[in-house]
Amino acid sequence: MIYPQNFEQKIGFDQIRQLLKTKCLSTLGEERVESMDFSDSYDEINRRLEQVTEFVRIIQEEDDFPSQYFFDVRPSLKRIRVEGMYMDEQELFDLRRSLETIRDIVRFLQQTDDELTDNDEAHSPYPALYELAGDIMVFPQLITRINNILDKFGKIKDNASPELLRIRRELASTTGSISRSLNNILRMAQSEGYVDKDVTPTMRDGRLVIPVTPGMKRKIRGIVHDESATGKTVFIEPAEVVEANNRIRELEGEERREIIRILTEFSATVRPQVPAILQSYEFLAEIDFIRSKALLGIDIKGVKPSFESKQAIDWFEAVHPLLQMSLAKHNKKVVPLDIALTTEQRILLISGPNAGGKSVCLKTVGLLQYMLQCGMLVSMNERSHAGIFHSIFIDIGDEQSIEDDLSTYSSHLTNMKNMMKYCNEKSLILIDEFGGGTEPQIGGAIAEAVLKRFNAKKTFGVITTHYQNLKHFAEDHEGVVNGAMLYDRHEMRALFQLQIGNPGSSFAVEIARKIGLPEEVIADASEIVGSEYIQSDKYLQDIVRDKRYWETKRQNIRKREKVMEDTIARYERELEELEKSRKEILKKAKEDAEHLLEESNAKIENTIRTIKEAQAEKERTRMARQELTDFRQQVEAADKAALEEKITRKMEKLREKQERKKDKKNKQANQPAAQPVPKVVPIQAGDYVRIKGQTSVGQVMELNGKNAVVTFGLMKTNVKAERLERAEAPKQSLNTAKATFVSSETQERMYEKKLNFKQDIDVRGMRGDEAIQAVTYFIDDAILVGVSRVRILHGTGTGILRTLIRQYLATVPGVKHFQDEHVQFGGAGITVVDLK
Repeated sequence: MIYPQNFEQKIGFDQIRQLLKTKCLSTLGEERVESMDFSDSYDEINRRLEQVTEFVRIIQEEDDFPSQYFFDVRPSLKRIRVEGMYMDEQELFDLRRSLETIRDIVRFLQQTDDELTDNDEAHSPYPALYELAGDIMVFPQLITRINNILDKFGKIKDNASPELLRIRRELASTTGSISRSLNNILRMAQSEGYVDKDVTPTMRDGRLVIPVTPGMKRKIRGIVHDESATGKTVFIEPAEVVEANNRIRELEGEERREIIRILTEFSATVRPQVPAILQSYEFLAEIDFIRSKALLGIDIKGVKPSFESKQAIDWFEAVHPLLQMSLAKHNKKVVPLDIALTTEQRILLISGPNAGGKSVCLKTVGLLQYMLQCGMLVSMNERSHAGIFHSIFIDIGDEQSIEDDLSTYSSHLTNMKNMMKYCNEKSLILIDEFGGGTEPQIGGAIAEAVLKRFNAKKTFGVITTHYQNLKHFAEDHEGVVNGAMLYDRHEMRALFQLQIGNPGSSFAVEIARKIGLPEEVIADASEIVGSEYIQSDKYLQDIVRDKRYWETKRQNIRKREKVMEDTIARYERELEELEKSRKEILKKAKEDAEHLLEESNAKIENTIRTIKEAQAEKERTRMARQELTDFRQQVEAADKAALEEKITRKMEKLREKQERKKDKKNKQANQPAAQPVPKVVPIQAGDYVRIKGQTSVGQVMELNGKNAVVTFGLMKTNVKAERLERAEAPKQSLNTAKATFVSSETQERMYEKKLNFKQDIDVRGMRGDEAIQAVTYFIDDAILVGVSRVRILHGTGTGILRTLIRQYLATVPGVKHFQDEHVQFGGAGITVVDLK
């Protein structure tokens, strides 16, 4: 249950609907936005949220989601349910494109990952949307049938039926014969002087006619169809082509009837499938709706919080989305809201100064909870926890009504009555300025009695108030908790931060003093209310201030603990690296020692072999062996001592290196390191240089103060020396470099000219010399880029411009042929030029 009826207007959800509509692709989605409503089914809400979350991933990660053609052809489909009705070409074209879009969307959502599950079945990366597209029909045969009727531009194909093909061929043949006949008649009339030389056939009422002066109209046998506005020209249809023009009209009628027959026949085949097609369009509407919610979710940085099937609110960094978008236009940010409603603290009683953010806090709770239960992402931290409520009640603003004879306070009491009647442990109530609108003492007493009933029913709620007795009630009763909107007494400004646990002061005295109310008035008011009230309010402010101070301290300690943990983790990693380095050093030293001992053994064996070859005495040999054994022991002892010394030295160096790293990091953290200033060597004549940001290399020829003359290939240019930088000399010869430079420049210019060249030029309204100059440049460019045919639009007029241009074209060697354009495309008003 949602109360009252204008709940959405009160919390601003009507603006959310409008934002969603602007993001829809068609009326299909807009209708879904209009019908979107509040749900209290956990499974339904969770399914909607999963669909939107998956679509956000599609928008952010995929580039090929089909969203081109979202057409609403449901009215056309419903119309052809009646026997004999048909869809016209445009409707059929929209049907084909939207059916192709439905087919592509179903294919996209039914794609599966390459990885397999435990059951060896492929699974979709978008399971919720996959389920939505599971049983949607895509009608491939219907799309193929439409493709046989329509071309890619949505027009009926010539071969849609044999009869249509015959009609269009005869129509084209008849039109061609009429054009030839008219041209023959026109040339004959021009030769006899009945018609001016620059006159061309034109169209009137769908029939080809010849313009003639009124004095000559009897010279040409035919039917006068029209005359010009000035009366100086009449349009005659020669008698020779009247029958042919009549035949064209007949063929056009036959063509239209055949097209209607084709469309009617097709609509008859579609008629049995209309219910299934309409169901597919419901799927397209749902996709458009989900897409709009995903786009809005991205705009407001919305997330799906941890959603639970119970009554709870535990939000972190919650933000009112409309306020966020409004402040973002002025480069401002919303202060985020942290709020928790649990079974132990169900009702939050918020107090604090006016304009401190109490009402915004209340509206934020109402709007975000309503958006969530409409299946929309909400602007809060993703580690937030959200529950579900079966009914939401709100009492905010002035509801006085002249028609119903209700004052402001009466309307508040009416709302309280309905809330007490229908609320329960699964309800959320939102009340602004609880108990206001009447005499404070009785208003506060009634508000306390109502609050007691809400608490007894275990209802969840957010209530704002200024009444002291309600603050005391929250302190003394379980289930109700005080909250305060913080206020900076020193800077005299609201902080828009909610702090749960203590009541807030209204800061009435401080705000009055800031506004500039006389001090004697403030003192008089303080004396009236009593020193006890003033002192209690001051103590309350001090408590809030102290709590804020210690909360800041606690946050700073947490930050330092985090830094300390990071430092300890970094030192542990460094110790592990140090131990690893020590083991590697020991292993290397051991390998060196073994290698040295092997060399010593080889030396000993060589000595023994030498003694044997000398055939020395046994005693002498034994003495030599003893000496070598002593030598080996000395070497081993020396190697061992050297090895220990080497290891100790390397370990000491490693420790020093680690200490230097730590000192360097500390210095970098405390003060920015001085950047070494590179020594700049001035550029001299003969150096190879390039312009900064360019790749072409040139050579400095001479220096003139701050400017340098540089040669790039065949081009010499004057450049400021500060824009140059040294470059390596090109490896190829000078001639090759020059040729390459000129060729690349020419190719780039030719490519740009060919890309921007247009095959038509309009010289109407120009003087003769201007037109000839423009045509000269145009023909030169056309020959340069290799165009085979161009068109010059000069108009008919007196024919002088046409004559001058054709005289010039006759002198151009690159022009192969020129002639009038076809009569249906401009006739003598356009000259078509074929180039060699």
